[in-house]
Amino acid sequence: MTTLKVHNIESAPEAAKPLLEASNKAYGMIPGLHGVLAGAPGLLKAYQELHQLFTETSFNNEELTVVWQTINVEHACHYCVPAHTGIAKMMKVDDAIIDALRDETPLADAKLEALRTITLAITRNRGNVSKEDLEAFYAAGYGEQQVLEIILGLSQKVISNYTNHIANTPVDEAFQKFAWSKK
Repeated sequence: MTTLKVHNIESAPEAAKPLLEASNKAYGMIPGLHGVLAGAPGLLKAYQELHQLFTETSFNNEELTVVWQTINVEHACHYCVPAHTGIAKMMKVDDAIIDALRDETPLADAKLEALRTITLAITRNRGNVSKEDLEAFYAAGYGEQQVLEIILGLSQKVISNYTNHIANTPVDEAFQKFAWSKK
């Protein structure tokens, strides 16, 4: 049962209608999360803009997935983990990476594991990471720009994960086969 309304184009506040139309055009549907966010048009707009900005960072598809799913799993988001599983598959991310992220097991690729580790540290510690955490991340081949880009991704995921917890957003039909729950 949802605790917040999932809007469609007809029921959404006027300012959210063009945003939902853009979602429908981009995805061929209105994701349930977008329908919930439409209840506060500014929040839906912020989420869409943060998503676009994060996809334009220096991260490749695997790295985007590592950041998104690390945060989704840490926040135990029943909606975003399945959704980003489907998105990762559409982005041609290796199933071994997808499964390790969902199962909270280390990634085989050392650089991606360093990205997962710092993302987890930033998320768990609310940005209070140690000098050693940062040095390990930099030693893996990343830099200050990527630390800041993780924060951009985290800001997007806070909006979606927290909203989904409060709304108990139903998982979209397209992603139900990737259902997930925290171990």
